Amino acid sequence: MSDIKNDCRTVVCAALNGFLKSRQPDAEELKADSLQIETPPSPEMGDVGIPLFAFAKILRMAPPAIAAAVVKIIREQKEFKGINAESLGEFVSVGPYVNLKMNQRSAAFKILSRIKEQGAGYGSFDENGSKPLAGRRVMVEYSSPNTNKPLHLGHMRNDALGESVSRILKKAGAEVFKVNIINNRGVHICKSMIAYKLFHEQKKETPESLGMKGDHFVGQCYVEFDRYSKEHPEATQQAEDMLVKWEQGDPEVRRLWKQMNDWAIGGIEETYRRTGVSFDKLYYESETYLKGKEEILKGLADGVFYREADGSVWVDLKPLGMDKNKVLLRKDGTALYMTQDIGTAIYRHTDWPFNQLVYVVASEQIHHFKVLFYVLKKLGFEWADKLYHLSYGLVNLPSGRMKSREGTVVDADDLIDQLRDDAVREIKEKGRDTEVGNPSEVGEKVALAALHYYLLEITPNKDMLFNPEESLSFNGNTGPYLQYMGARISSILRKARESDIQPDGSEASVELLATQAEWDLIKKLGEFPALTAKSAENLDPSLMTGYLYDTAKLFSRFYQQCPILAAEHEQLKAARLYLAECTLTVLKNAMELVLVPYLDKM
Repeated sequence: MSDIKNDCRTVVCAALNGFLKSRQPDAEELKADSLQIETPPSPEMGDVGIPLFAFAKILRMAPPAIAAAVVKIIREQKEFKGINAESLGEFVSVGPYVNLKMNQRSAAFKILSRIKEQGAGYGSFDENGSKPLAGRRVMVEYSSPNTNKPLHLGHMRNDALGESVSRILKKAGAEVFKVNIINNRGVHICKSMIAYKLFHEQKKETPESLGMKGDHFVGQCYVEFDRYSKEHPEATQQAEDMLVKWEQGDPEVRRLWKQMNDWAIGGIEETYRRTGVSFDKLYYESETYLKGKEEILKGLADGVFYREADGSVWVDLKPLGMDKNKVLLRKDGTALYMTQDIGTAIYRHTDWPFNQLVYVVASEQIHHFKVLFYVLKKLGFEWADKLYHLSYGLVNLPSGRMKSREGTVVDADDLIDQLRDDAVREIKEKGRDTEVGNPSEVGEKVALAALHYYLLEITPNKDMLFNPEESLSFNGNTGPYLQYMGARISSILRKARESDIQPDGSEASVELLATQAEWDLIKKLGEFPALTAKSAENLDPSLMTGYLYDTAKLFSRFYQQCPILAAEHEQLKAARLYLAECTLTVLKNAMELVLVPYLDKM
């Protein structure tokens, strides 16, 4: 429907320019995209609304009077920039708004025909048949796990955001390159290594011998170190000494480091496969930090940075309005997160020159990224202006904040297992286990839908409280509800095929879709391409989850008020079946963008 809305805006703008010129011949011509498009609060007022408040000062008139004058011009002139206003519908003034009551018949046929023709591609193209973000190259970094622990609930929000944003950008036409930085070196890694040597090495214990995923085993070592260090404060210094040995290339330290990294990364990759998260390239901190050190030392030589008396290297942050400066290299010469992030950014732009690099990282790191972008600019990299931090809020539990070192995190695998088992239990309690085929496979997909949708429905920058029971509900604003709605439509289409009833999208059939429930659903389906473009521009999947829920509710209303297979005559059955088929196409396309697996049976 975005083309109809834009045609409406073009007509209103042309009429408004005509009115403006009649009163002020020297006035600058207004551009159509400067006009806002809104949805009127009730269908009786129209389907599209354009407010004219902004022009009251220019024209020295009350907005309702301007709206009335513009509508008068539209009705008299009829043709604007090759667009026949009457073909769009009826233009009316409602207070300070010019509203369009669409020609439902032509609009419905146009919207549904586009959905049918474009199929899985629907949502990618604007009214001109172009992809709005075509030509844009966007690199998206997300996940960024540490190899001292498994992925937890906080990572799940990061992964869901990064994967969803990447899919939405690609849907809107951008060329997307998904990357992940594996934080596989540092003091935190050495802490897990020391715990392994203290508690497991002599017993020759491995993840395999203990029947554990590799990342879970390494994470257990990290928790063990935290407990041990509380009674043995010297352990922290031992970890720092081990890091120095690692950077010096000590063979034994490197051997154990590689072994534990392999365990951790192998386990993390299992979770990625399970959740549908993937990357085009993995970067490793152990391979990028030296580049960062090299650039920092160059900057030091050029006077961009300065060295403290203890030998550490710093950047002055006063130009950013910050009171505290930032250390870039420790006094012993070892690197920090900032060091490796500098090196990684440089490698990435060399590997894949981008128009934009989006870092999906929690809001705790806002300061870090302000400094990172500033340091890269200071080093002379012009593309530093193309870096963007997509900050997201923390995921908390009813019991409080998660802490990895204390073992109070919600492990990602355990959480998905719990959600899957709860879903399987409900399927069996409802006696649906035979109907769905494989309850465990279906339960897994329901679990992923519950988790991903719950994590994405909140605007990224807001903190959130995760409630597993709410996420699994088959009613309300949840992933399983969307799956249920998709399965319900699939069931209707199956029954129609069994009865040899075919969907009919001819203009004559679509004209029969004349009720308010049918029209409201069709309008919502027509909004999908514009919503995709907006969600991509804003890097905000919550716009897509909101759209999905609204669409599902409108289909439910349509289904209740407008019998499909029990319609009063065959052509109406076929027309409503066609609308159901188009709705399923849009639901599936949008669900894919927010990581909600489609199920044809539930």
